[in-house]
Amino acid sequence: MQFSAVSPYNAASRVKLPEKIVVYDSTLRDGEQMPGVHFTTEQKLVIAQKLADIGVHQIEAGFPAVSDQEREAVKAVVGLGLESDILCLARTAQSDIDAAADCDVDMVLLFVATSDLHLRYKLKMTRDEVLRRAVTSIEYAHARGLKVSLSTEDSTRSDALFLKEVYRACEEAGASRLGITDTLGCAGPEAISFLVRRMRENTDLPLSAHLHNDFGFGLANSIAALDAGAEAIATTVCGIGERAGNVSLEQLVMALKHIYKRDIGIRTDSLTDLAKTVCEAANLPLPANQPWIGQNAFSHESGIHVAAVLNSPMTYECVNPEEVGNRRRLVLGKHTGTALVKAMLGERSIDASPEQISDIVRAIKKAGEEHGRVSEDEFWEMVDAVMARDEKNPDCS
Repeated sequence: MQFSAVSPYNAASRVKLPEKIVVYDSTLRDGEQMPGVHFTTEQKLVIAQKLADIGVHQIEAGFPAVSDQEREAVKAVVGLGLESDILCLARTAQSDIDAAADCDVDMVLLFVATSDLHLRYKLKMTRDEVLRRAVTSIEYAHARGLKVSLSTEDSTRSDALFLKEVYRACEEAGASRLGITDTLGCAGPEAISFLVRRMRENTDLPLSAHLHNDFGFGLANSIAALDAGAEAIATTVCGIGERAGNVSLEQLVMALKHIYKRDIGIRTDSLTDLAKTVCEAANLPLPANQPWIGQNAFSHESGIHVAAVLNSPMTYECVNPEEVGNRRRLVLGKHTGTALVKAMLGERSIDASPEQISDIVRAIKKAGEEHGRVSEDEFWEMVDAVMARDEKNPDCS
């Protein structure tokens, strides 16, 4: 039986996705900008290889102008000769562009702020100055032999007419892609849809969306952006990144595949392994409740749930855990019922009476109330204690 997302209004089928969807993963750049996270060059190479192995289309390898070590790391990723395109970030400054060109990347992601707030308090520039800088930077990057994507930072708080002016000028200057950025994750799906549609009307170039998750709208906004005409979405593994992070790679891929019926060619069976690798390198815990890849994503404790899952996993699992490289866990604890106990006893061919099973369940519930999850070793100790007691006192059973 296959999982099917059913809606009385078939809402998912109304989403019009572009023919080609590109994921450009920014784990090695924006993911590393998460406070306290630092990847060594060796770790970046391992992560980049795994991203390419699962079929991620583009990998943003870093920000070469940050440091000499960062530049060498980006060069090293390029040197792997991966099938994925390798991108890097650069400000609209000649020194940044020179650093990118020195790395021989497939495309440079230029960015410049366009909101009046950023212009006044960060760049201290006028709109005309920002426009000229964007155009001259694209021209300089072309002179250095680079393919260019130009993104407007803080797009969702920028004047839409000014954004159109910037994108039109950048297209005329030869940009290959234009990027919309929800830098503070402060827009909802309706706003993203409106903004992308407005920009889509203004250009024939591919549009990308880089969406932060401050309001928890990262994934929803990515679908809204695609529906409105964007073609490329920035992601990070586990959604790591600045502040509340970014669109989660694994969540986007699985939502597209199962909710919107679009397989974008990314091998999902290695997603859990990839997440563990990234979290270990970042010295971050992998949240137990992380969708698809967390330990609890396919864990069941409630007796009613477990009984149903033992009969048919699809009752409480949308997909098989193996599809994302995870596994099913039937957990013993306060909510455990008889179905799981019977199943575990059956695996060892232990014949227990209904009364004995009830006693074991009571012991599990008591332990679960005292300290939460009950381990398998603890479970078998309970079984041994109940069975041994009844052997000594046969009248008890």
